[in-house]
Amino acid sequence: MERTSQHVADGVLTITMDDGKVNVLSPLMWAELDEGLDRAEQDDVGAVVIAGRPGRFSGGFDLSVLQGDDAGAARGMLRAGFVTAERVLSFPKPVVMACTGHSIAMGSFLMLSGDYRIGAAGDFRIQAIEVAIGMALPEAALAIMRYRLTRPAFDRAVGLAEVFTPETAVTGGYLDRIVAPDDVVQTAQDTAAGFASTLDQQAHHTSKLRARTTVLGELRAAIDADFR
Repeated sequence: MERTSQHVADGVLTITMDDGKVNVLSPLMWAELDEGLDRAEQDDVGAVVIAGRPGRFSGGFDLSVLQGDDAGAARGMLRAGFVTAERVLSFPKPVVMACTGHSIAMGSFLMLSGDYRIGAAGDFRIQAIEVAIGMALPEAALAIMRYRLTRPAFDRAVGLAEVFTPETAVTGGYLDRIVAPDDVVQTAQDTAAGFASTLDQQAHHTSKLRARTTVLGELRAAIDADFR
């Protein structure tokens, strides 16, 4: 069963995650996301949208792998997730996130890695849930959160596992804007198409890398330290 689909229109490649459930970020999901990003780099597209299914962006890492007997598989899945997040943060083309609903744990870290993040208004939660379920946040997650969130929101998200609504997610730095749930994907695609048509790709990429030198260095060092 494929967990993602791809669609190109108006110079934008849309990668839609849909596992029929909560969009867990399993090894297979990470592999398919990377395949989509490979295509975006190789094909003549100017921007990327990463979207979830209605009501769910992602529920985070696949707990069946994380809590399974194969420690190597769990560590590999964790590393793959943050390597993909680092890839998105440094991607040579603009990446717009279409947060179609709940975004939990690694789902929120992936979302934070996008250049522009559009969320669905409504009764949805965005949360780094780790400390509420007995897990310390990895340094890689902290690097991404520290870069994106306001200082007060960062402290509450990390230490208190605060649940952010779409509205408070905008003020806290998780999202850039919110729209009606039915409009999220189209708005993200229209926004990405605008970036594709107006930005010089090389200038975008060079400027992005210069602006994110510190966070990318921190993230790469954390990945090496967390998931040797």
